[in-house]
Amino acid sequence: MILEMKVPSPGESITEVEIAEWLVQDGDYVEKDQAIAEVDSDKATLELPAEASGVITLKAEEGDAVAVGQVVCLIDTSAAKPEAGDAPAKTEKKEEAPKVEQAKPAATESKTYATGTASPAAKKILAEKGMDASAVSGTGKDGRITKEDAVKAVPSMGTPTGGNRGTSKSKMSMLRRKVAERLVEAKNTTAMLTTFNEVDMSPIFALRKEYKETFKAKHGVSLGFMSFFTLAVVRALKLYPAVNSMIDGKEMLSYDFVDVSIAVSGPKGLMVPVIRNAENLSFRGVESEVKRLALRARDGKITVDEMTGGTFTISNGGVFGSMLSTPIINPPQSGILGMHNIVERPVAVDGQVVIRPIMYVALSYDHRIIDGKESVGFLVAVKEALENPTELLMDNNIKKALEL
Repeated sequence: MILEMKVPSPGESITEVEIAEWLVQDGDYVEKDQAIAEVDSDKATLELPAEASGVITLKAEEGDAVAVGQVVCLIDTSAAKPEAGDAPAKTEKKEEAPKVEQAKPAATESKTYATGTASPAAKKILAEKGMDASAVSGTGKDGRITKEDAVKAVPSMGTPTGGNRGTSKSKMSMLRRKVAERLVEAKNTTAMLTTFNEVDMSPIFALRKEYKETFKAKHGVSLGFMSFFTLAVVRALKLYPAVNSMIDGKEMLSYDFVDVSIAVSGPKGLMVPVIRNAENLSFRGVESEVKRLALRARDGKITVDEMTGGTFTISNGGVFGSMLSTPIINPPQSGILGMHNIVERPVAVDGQVVIRPIMYVALSYDHRIIDGKESVGFLVAVKEALENPTELLMDNNIKKALEL
């Protein structure tokens, strides 16, 4: 029996996928549920499992765009599984005798100690030009560099010197192309502005230093920065609900829940999984969900549903060393918070200059529905919560908040 395998629908609104890579070859015997291909949609890269065991015949090439429901391969389910010794033996290549290169006679050198030596006048001119004598060919006796040679010498202006200057092209995945389209869309269709602030991370450093080992032993996840930032964002969104809104035609759509998209780097590029109902999560809940989603993105197991939706985004460029950036809004959302690296900087505290771990934070927002007062107030609220987490995020009960 010949089974026709069709492209299943990866998610709502997706009508086409791209064959990123075949994991089997034409004529291979495959087992049921074995991953036979990786397919790219405009939201994620997914594995395509075999629907039955048998010999496979491929009907699409790598890089082909195929419609949902289109046949991409055939599986002959009546074919017997080959025995271990049935595989055709590989033809061994005959070893060729190594080629013996004939030694080339050494070229006769006519150089002397004077070759490449600049005369005092030539040396002065070359020094004024910032040139080395080795870059000039001498026409004087025995190859000596004369004053005239130095005058005529022209400094190099970056002329190619025989180094590698090759180029290469590779096809962008459907996911990467979609990300590019959405970034351009965000720039062209939103009135995007960015406001900046700085956060003294000392209080969070102190809490993590005291409780991180106990927290990890109790819950099996680390007490990272993301839980503090997520809960600070949840608090700020409650104070400034316009930031947790988006434009829907001629209307403003506001949410009474917080679904936080977190930008993470995956093997196929940027992934933005969503932490659902973050307003109901504790520190442990946020850290557990961040770990789960990050691992699924890293292993290529993230689903379209896990990356769909989101009312606000947090992007952490600091893990790559970014000091400051202008994050781009993730449409149709209206706001994105950019985290950056933490650097010890001199700051004024009570009239004294002290060294503190400082992080610059940035909020990019859609000015069409978020005013400057709201955007600045939101970011200040995030700053206040991060600089006073015990009171504003833990209700002055650290152990209860951390479930210790």
